[in-house]
Amino acid sequence: MLNPLQLLVPCPSLRRPMAAAVVAVVASVLVVSTSVPSAQQTPAHLNPAIEKLAGGHPLFGVQTSDLSMVNARAMARVETDFVYVDMEHAPLNMEGLAVFVAAMNDKAYTIKQGNAQPQSALFARFPPYASDNAGWIVKQALDIGIMGFIFNTVETKEQALFAVRNMRYPAWKGRPYTGPIGMRGWSPGGALWAWGIGADEYRRRADVWPLNPEGDLLSILMIETVEGVKNVDEIASVPGVSILHAAAGGDLSSSLGVPNNTPPVEAARQTILKACLTHNVVCSISVSGKEQIDRRLKEGWRMIRTASGTPEQ
Repeated sequence: MLNPLQLLVPCPSLRRPMAAAVVAVVASVLVVSTSVPSAQQTPAHLNPAIEKLAGGHPLFGVQTSDLSMVNARAMARVETDFVYVDMEHAPLNMEGLAVFVAAMNDKAYTIKQGNAQPQSALFARFPPYASDNAGWIVKQALDIGIMGFIFNTVETKEQALFAVRNMRYPAWKGRPYTGPIGMRGWSPGGALWAWGIGADEYRRRADVWPLNPEGDLLSILMIETVEGVKNVDEIASVPGVSILHAAAGGDLSSSLGVPNNTPPVEAARQTILKACLTHNVVCSISVSGKEQIDRRLKEGWRMIRTASGTPEQ
């Protein structure tokens, strides 16, 4: 059978140099074709919310309690930094959350983006209070594939420490590791599928940011009571706390015993913000309207939950 070069170059004396030239051309084509554009390289963070925070940008997001596949697909295409699933005041449905995580995996966006980073990070909040020490629910939620766990009603430094430890794996020997010792059990099958990466890479990335600069998980602690506000400086000082969220007026005002939008509630929010700024922790609040958003950003809040999930015009 003839080599294709023999058909192109019938003279034997020319075949060798022509073959070398063809090899050189093919090699150059391979180099070009395997050089992935920078936009398609694996990002520093698969969690898009962390990518923005690490770049010095604020976060904007939206809340939902609808775990339907239709809503998940809609949420996947909302131009926002995070989607916050509330299962504290809606039925606790881990199977529904797993479906929601899978349905938010927008393949069209992945192809367009060129890497596994989703458009929005998925966070979730659950019924147990921090004082319930419900580590099992943290493990199950992270194994499903969420990128941020929201802990209700954190009131003490010990509760914050327990929250962080439940989000972290125990350290591998010989690898740099600081902060609270992790206690999360290993079985992240759903998370591997949702994140689109292998076990070794997930093990490396599945840690709390910014304690671990390579981490792709956010520990989000809600301060909702007088006790939490009193201890907020100690809570914010716990290594591995990513974000403190000042509760919506209902819970915080109820604990204070005053109506919402009164000076004591605002004073409590400012106390939470001060602790965040002191300990370099991201501070979160829920507001609406451009005037309020601009005000909170100027004060130093870096995570805003809005009605639309985007900075309102």
